[in-house]
Amino acid sequence: MQALIEVILPVFLVIGAGYAASWRGLFGPSAVEGTMHFAQTFAVPVLLFVSILHVDLGQDYDLRLLVSFYAGAFACFGLGYLGALRLFARPATDAVAIGFCCLFANSLLLGIPITQRAYGEDAIAGNLAIISVHSPLLYSFGITVMEMTRARGTGLSVGRVLLRSLRAVLRTPLVIGIGSGLIVNLSGLPLPEVLEAATSMIARAALPVALFALGGVLFQYRPEGDMRTIAMICLLSLVVHPAITFGLARFGFGLDAAALRSGTLTAAMAPGVNTYLFANMYGAARRVAASSVLIATAASVATVWVWLALLP
Repeated sequence: MQALIEVILPVFLVIGAGYAASWRGLFGPSAVEGTMHFAQTFAVPVLLFVSILHVDLGQDYDLRLLVSFYAGAFACFGLGYLGALRLFARPATDAVAIGFCCLFANSLLLGIPITQRAYGEDAIAGNLAIISVHSPLLYSFGITVMEMTRARGTGLSVGRVLLRSLRAVLRTPLVIGIGSGLIVNLSGLPLPEVLEAATSMIARAALPVALFALGGVLFQYRPEGDMRTIAMICLLSLVVHPAITFGLARFGFGLDAAALRSGTLTAAMAPGVNTYLFANMYGAARRVAASSVLIATAASVATVWVWLALLP
């Protein structure tokens, strides 16, 4: 109960405040859109830049941790894709979007604050290692699979599809923030004090602003669509993905407690809003994606509590 009160509820209370403000008409759609745009396009990329700037790349990038997390992520994509295609008879493009919902955890807006509150400011090195390749890798994969699915029968070459995917990924603000942080980190050059102070100010605003805006976004995504498909997404995202990550990290690779916590908690997060943005970009399974973000985020209050109890 203490973990629920001290770790999980503060994060979800910020989300709930944004939801309530939108519900009461105090935080309108244009304000929600503008706030989330600021968070996703500016504040969160700067947060990633500042965070990765100070990561010890040699120590914190543990291949075993990345394999544990991403093996679970891609397994859930495959299960979600096949479930949507075979069990629920969805079109192939819908199946890709549904698989992407199972693949893309809310590693940043939920994973980092919950890990910080549970284990302290210094406990997120593993989270950052996962996040640094999260958007580039998963967006590249999702966009490529979707473009190949849509290109069937059109005669479009594989090379053209891959080039289109690469361009879309490299233009993503999150990827730009990550890439910039890695370049400065690897260069070994110190950031000028005035620039570091300015970026740190923006970075401190990123998570609370993004969480509050997330509440407003979730208010707009009313539960709609096939509830069986949504239930499958919730099961894969909140239970199967963290279970695979936990099993591989603890029993397969014998990772230490810090890496085990970072990997499992990141995997245990609900699908991020980016899963809806991905579905909306292609006009595929939009209602299911939007409803899954809302329902899985609410359900994760209970499931994250369980994972916190299981972790050392």
